[in-house]
Amino acid sequence: MTYTTKELIKILDRELKENWKGKRVVLSSAQRLNDPVVAKALNMDQVNKVFAYRDFRTQIHEYQQNHQVSGIVWRTCTFEQQSITYPEVHNQLVPIRGDKEILVAARQEILDFWYQTTEKMKFWLVNNSTANNKSHHQPISFEYLQKLVKQTEWAEVDAARTEIYLGLCWGDPQDHQYQWAKPKSGCDRIIATVSEPSAIKI
Repeated sequence: MTYTTKELIKILDRELKENWKGKRVVLSSAQRLNDPVVAKALNMDQVNKVFAYRDFRTQIHEYQQNHQVSGIVWRTCTFEQQSITYPEVHNQLVPIRGDKEILVAARQEILDFWYQTTEKMKFWLVNNSTANNKSHHQPISFEYLQKLVKQTEWAEVDAARTEIYLGLCWGDPQDHQYQWAKPKSGCDRIIATVSEPSAIKI
């Protein structure tokens, strides 16, 4: 019997808890760091736990690929009493062949939800600065938003109490959230709000 996506998430969650209880240890962590000075400065007990979980998660990712177990989960986003359920790759799993097509197929429904819930709102493009690890928000027009929409393959949506967030993504679903993956893969983050965006980092 092949494990399902849901079962793999439960297995990973259980393993993570066991790691933090100290029940899983990797004794080779100091050698993996390749820097004896850094190894001495860190709490190796904590580092051992990180490597133990990472090794286990890598095995789960290999299992996914070997048995073609999707990394897609379905999430519900609610804003202003409207809801949408849409696919995303779980943050502890990897996408397999066919997962990107599921993301792409949901794009228009997510955009329709975004347009319905953001009428009369202002749009802000999130610019993440890698130099000082800060982000700032640049106001953009609806027309500029449309240009960004046309360049992307799939969309993500999330919401807080007074603002709603749109991710316009392209490339590899496994790498799109990392700055180093640009321009091949990436995700433009948009905030819609009635006034100014909050300081929440998205």
